[in-house]
Amino acid sequence: MASVKSLLPFLIVLPGYVNAWGSLGHTTVAYLAQNLVCDKTAKFAQQLLNDSSPAYLANVATWADSYRNEPGGGFSSVYHYIDALDNPPESCNIDYERDCPEEGCIVSAIANYSSRAFEKNIGIIEQQKALKWVIHFVGDIHQPLHVENIAVGGNLINVTFYGAKTNLHSIWDTAIPQKAVGNFSQTNALSWANNLTAEIKHGQYMKESRTWLKRIDAKEAVESSLVWARDANKYVCSTVLPNGPDAVFDQELSGAYYEAAIPVVKKQIAKAGYRLAAWLDAIVEAAEKHEHPY
Repeated sequence: MASVKSLLPFLIVLPGYVNAWGSLGHTTVAYLAQNLVCDKTAKFAQQLLNDSSPAYLANVATWADSYRNEPGGGFSSVYHYIDALDNPPESCNIDYERDCPEEGCIVSAIANYSSRAFEKNIGIIEQQKALKWVIHFVGDIHQPLHVENIAVGGNLINVTFYGAKTNLHSIWDTAIPQKAVGNFSQTNALSWANNLTAEIKHGQYMKESRTWLKRIDAKEAVESSLVWARDANKYVCSTVLPNGPDAVFDQELSGAYYEAAIPVVKKQIAKAGYRLAAWLDAIVEAAEKHEHPY
């Protein structure tokens, strides 16, 4: 059988990413953001989404994954990722001009929909869609294999995880988080979000989180989201594929691999929720001042 590396030149044209972070991760990110947004942002989102429940962001956190499979929604599939044409584990990097094609990518989508959420002339339905995409895509951009091209973001790297046959992308999306926290439920997602909120405010992430908002600027949406994408992409070299794709292909990835991965998964979920809250605050503030140039 040909090695994974020998196949890689032929894989980059293949479509398909599964749901980044799965329902558990995305819903946790949304609950975490709810814990941290300012009152003005919460009011804006509740009014636009017509939802004043305690899960007003969490209720729409996975909408984007469903929408892309609906009639007319397929165009949005490319917005869930950016294909970094780098060379892990030798080098990991994202070049916007190189890696974001004309049809768009997650970086350009965050910029576009961050603005459209406030464009009243497009109608409330389109504004709602825009906000829901922002909520989802800020989660997606923190999953390392959503900012990496190799083997279609790991979808074509077959692995087993605690005996179950799957692929590398899927275990980062779903299996690793669920192994750590439990299967998806609103209750589990809320509990995880509350735990991560405490870690950010008072615990292990308290000092480090002060650096997580570096270069967030509502007037520079592309540059802001590129910071997040590059931050996630570096983990492809350090943790996802530290010894290259052949080292994990057809391998059981419980044990040592899981133990190395779970701290990264938890931190990336924490970053995503923290940054989503800050980003929503920033774009609401910018909209009030009419400062959206993108």
